[in-house]
Amino acid sequence: MKYIFEMTRASANILLLMAGLIWGIAFVTQSTAMESLGPLQFTAMRFLLAALVVIPFALRERRVHSTRKISKAHWPMIFIVCVSFTLGTVLQQFGMLVTSVTNAGFLTAVYVVLTPILVKVFFKGHPNFLVWPASIITLLGIYLLGGGLTTLNMGDAFMLICAFFWALQMIYMGKAATSSGRPIAIAALQFTFIGVVTLIISFFYETYTLQAIQDAWFEIFFAGALSGGVAFTFQAFAQQWTTPSDAAIMLSSEALFAALAAAFFLGERLPFAGIFGCALIFGSILLVEVGPHFIKFRRTPVPE
Repeated sequence: MKYIFEMTRASANILLLMAGLIWGIAFVTQSTAMESLGPLQFTAMRFLLAALVVIPFALRERRVHSTRKISKAHWPMIFIVCVSFTLGTVLQQFGMLVTSVTNAGFLTAVYVVLTPILVKVFFKGHPNFLVWPASIITLLGIYLLGGGLTTLNMGDAFMLICAFFWALQMIYMGKAATSSGRPIAIAALQFTFIGVVTLIISFFYETYTLQAIQDAWFEIFFAGALSGGVAFTFQAFAQQWTTPSDAAIMLSSEALFAALAAAFFLGERLPFAGIFGCALIFGSILLVEVGPHFIKFRRTPVPE
């Protein structure tokens, strides 16, 4: 998507870091919102608001790229994007009733390692060989983060399952966005889909009250308008002006910011083994995202 002004690489990286910061803090709002609202209620209101924020950008994208259209061939992929995003998000929200914000941030980020594995298993892709040692490092990190397999709870399991669905969403989002040239429009569709679906289901299982909505207004605003709308727009715009490896590092900071926000706002603390486990998971994310670019750079011959 072309804009009327440009950014420096440093400015773009700062914008991506801000997106990671917003997404990290959003984990805290997802947790505290459920003191007043049910998981489905919060998810519905959050993403309907996010859709309202993103739709104007999607309309601008349509005007700028008038020749790029979403065709019938794209709809099956977009449907998988919407369903995967919905299942992953709902599982994450329910999981946060049980697990900590710190665990949620790092275990959800496992989708970065799962994505190339799913490409290999289901789509006969050829991921970089670094994904295999990264997978082993991730498993060790999960073990240490949970203090041993017997102490991992159902919320942690939900986070790992949600990571699977988000990896699936990432794969099909990439396919649909690349072939259609309309990534922001697809994001608006997925936000609308999850908002409408969870709103309908919530009427059967959860009770709405004006007081509960008023009590959670800040969490709804932050997780919806800022995390869902503003941060996504930051990402979509800034990635045009920086390298893929820089973008990966900046955006993977989400897990670290989630842990820092949980420590600051909620007083969560981890033992040394848990901190080391977080470091291993974060290291595996960087290995998968940045490693291939580093190897390619080292192999590129220097002009004489």
